[in-house]
Amino acid sequence: MLESNPDSVDAEYDETTLSIVHAIREVCKDFDDGYWSDCDEAKRYPAQFVKALASGGWLGLIISTEYGGTGLGHVQAAAVLHEVAASGAGLSGCIPLHMPMFATASLVAYGAESLQRQFLPGICSGERTICFAVTEPEAGSDTSQIKTRVVPKGDGWSVSGQKVFITQALEAQSCVLLARTAPARADRFDGLSLFLVDLDDRFVERRSIAKMPHNAVASCELFFSDLPIPRDRLIGEEGKGFYHVLKSLNSERALISAEIVGLGRAALARGVNYAKARQVFGRAIGANQSISHPLARASAMLSASWLCVMDAARRIDHGQEAGAASNTAKYVSAEACYAAADAALQVHGGMGVAKEFHVERYFREARFLRIAPISQEMTLNYLAQTVLGLPRSY
Repeated sequence: MLESNPDSVDAEYDETTLSIVHAIREVCKDFDDGYWSDCDEAKRYPAQFVKALASGGWLGLIISTEYGGTGLGHVQAAAVLHEVAASGAGLSGCIPLHMPMFATASLVAYGAESLQRQFLPGICSGERTICFAVTEPEAGSDTSQIKTRVVPKGDGWSVSGQKVFITQALEAQSCVLLARTAPARADRFDGLSLFLVDLDDRFVERRSIAKMPHNAVASCELFFSDLPIPRDRLIGEEGKGFYHVLKSLNSERALISAEIVGLGRAALARGVNYAKARQVFGRAIGANQSISHPLARASAMLSASWLCVMDAARRIDHGQEAGAASNTAKYVSAEACYAAADAALQVHGGMGVAKEFHVERYFREARFLRIAPISQEMTLNYLAQTVLGLPRSY
């Protein structure tokens, strides 16, 4: 872990969480910044790292032990994701770890037991890779406008349509898919249903999207052309898929916020170490307040963000309302991470854009995280309406 002062983080954990943190640090030690830079540059999936995660039982962090997972709480999962990101892996290391959690959340909550037993053990072991397909080119943040259509066919279903920015779709054998099975009626989100589908290349075209961040894990356009879906692959109730997806949103935002803080701390550590080592005019540049203050400000912001992450994670673990806490965590962590990455790049001067110093990779991911998985503006919309009671404009 690149954390300049890991003891300050470790002091926040109980004994169980601390032992988990030390274990994941050992895994991450074998995958340094050079490994992640090479994967990013070559657009190569980090298969070795994923294999190490699978062999250590890390892929099913919050999935029940009954189905091969480790059955951890969100506090422990947040700690693990934070460590992976802070090791220098960033999003490319975290996505294969968090995807089994987010993509399966609705399956765990609403799926038939037979479906859970069929798929969850393979996902936890790493034998089956999964992705989550909601976003469409014309829908954006307005999920009610989804046009991908599932219709009855024979003794099952058939799906046609297009999805976009589906992360880890190149490697995935299966996909949790939100699609329309009936027109919207009184509620514009009615008629959307959730399915677990197999990505059969005879019926699905995958196109990788050239993009700025986490190039080791592709994001794709998916084109479905009459893909057959067995009847038993419906998750939950037909027409209520949107509401089943909502089950996972607080978890997603809280845990991704942990990754964001970890990424910010990786960037901050790089900036601090360079500020200590770089000598100009006979002294370390870190002695100059124009250098030290942005780093100190980012450190304070990251520490405050981590408290928000832990608050959201604990609320989820205790079954408490966590919407405001998880959206707050996402907003402040993304701002703090960007501040840290920007400060680290600025400290390096011209070297900040050189790939060998790694901060440009952190910076690309930090900027991306202000728009994904939800934009900063949408988190503020949620807080304005839900916490402050202000009227909705959309």
